[in-house]
Amino acid sequence: MTHRTTPQLPLQAVLFDMDGTLVDTERLWWEAVEQVADGLGRPLARADQPEVLGRPVEYTAGWLGGITGASAEGIAAELHREFADRVRTGIVPRPGATELLDALARDGVPTALVTASPRAVADTVLEALGAERFAASVTADDTERTKPAPDPYLAACRALGVDPAACVAVEDTQTGVTSAEAAGCAVLAVPSLAPIAPAAGRTILASLEQVTPARLRAMVAPRALRVMTWNLWYGGTKVDDHREKQLKVIVETGADVVGLQETYGNSAAELAAALGWHHHRAGENLGVISRYPITARLGDPDVGFYGGTGVRIRLDGGEEVDVWSAHLDYTPYGPYEARFDGLLAVELVAHEGGRLAQMREILRQIAESAADGVPVLLVGDFNAPSHLDWADVEWPVTKAAEDAGLRDSYREAHPDPVRDPGYTWSPVHVEHEDGSGRPEPQDRIDFVLHRGLSVLDSRTVVTGAPRVWPDVAGNDWPSDHAAVLTTFGLR
Repeated sequence: MTHRTTPQLPLQAVLFDMDGTLVDTERLWWEAVEQVADGLGRPLARADQPEVLGRPVEYTAGWLGGITGASAEGIAAELHREFADRVRTGIVPRPGATELLDALARDGVPTALVTASPRAVADTVLEALGAERFAASVTADDTERTKPAPDPYLAACRALGVDPAACVAVEDTQTGVTSAEAAGCAVLAVPSLAPIAPAAGRTILASLEQVTPARLRAMVAPRALRVMTWNLWYGGTKVDDHREKQLKVIVETGADVVGLQETYGNSAAELAAALGWHHHRAGENLGVISRYPITARLGDPDVGFYGGTGVRIRLDGGEEVDVWSAHLDYTPYGPYEARFDGLLAVELVAHEGGRLAQMREILRQIAESAADGVPVLLVGDFNAPSHLDWADVEWPVTKAAEDAGLRDSYREAHPDPVRDPGYTWSPVHVEHEDGSGRPEPQDRIDFVLHRGLSVLDSRTVVTGAPRVWPDVAGNDWPSDHAAVLTTFGLR
């Protein structure tokens, strides 16, 4: 079996904002802007905080210039002077800041400074804190866009050679939080002057004194959701003891949710009953089984042999996920037309109209039933190759799903289709069934697509060493397709 245990993302780095997070310069910055604004005859008010806190000098200067009519360039120069004077004489580390930096150093966790302040100010702060504590620093001078764009945090991750998803960003303003989350980092918010609203995946604490390296590690240790798609091949009936073999595969892969095709009627119900799981059946061909409760059934329950069906499941943490299983028509089959008939790319694409219409109908149903913030999975046997695998054919079925915002989890984990083809058709068909002796085209036609989740791992699954058709009754693997198993991370 090709399944492996879920990899864990260790804490690879901690990325610190500067002003208001590590040092109490947020107060100094507010005072500097207040001084300049007073001189322009426009005193600051609490309502002005979003235009000042967490913003680069140029932004605030432009905002003040727009209000007062003064030159933004002149205001920026004056803000630089006022702020630099205060920084040189008034740097005070935030409570718990140096202790946390030292603890991370002892644990070997690299840190970076990521600030919207200019380099001159950042270097002054680095000198005061100890520049040796930071493996990298990114300032407003180092990226084309600064916060709230993700560029500064992405630049810091590149400099450290780390994955943003395995990093925690520590911020004190909504502007900084927006930047870090857009970059894909977990966020610890320690508000200084302005409050920060709670949100999924965001931790909010009153002080860095409450933070330890262990607590930061827990923020990037993912919970796993293992999702499998599996065409059961006439319910598995071509293979002896097929139900027991199907159960063995599901248990040994550790799958949490399985989208099924060719269920042959009762497969979903029987598998779920044996596992103690929940199930959904649609028509004679489609089903979903889940160790997690099914809270809603989506799509047409009387769908025909080809089409899609969906469920909404609720995970242990209370999150909901929509899971759709799809099976598309197998004729005409593009790889046969390409390899046996020599059809050109434009002809191959033109012949995908039937499957494309089926996919568009499934995507329409997904869009109609989607709920805000609920991730979506679309798994199944599409009976069509991927546009990500063939350099010379823009296969439209998978392209339509991509255009709808669904990403191919297998290709995310294995971007090179030459090195990792990920064939799912077919582990038992080596020669074409017409008796000609022609090799059966091998291709990737089964997919786990997603929107709103993080891929940790994805692979094809086949157990044992299947004998080829027609001598298949004794196979351990009870299908003519390989399954696809993707492990998603959940914070």
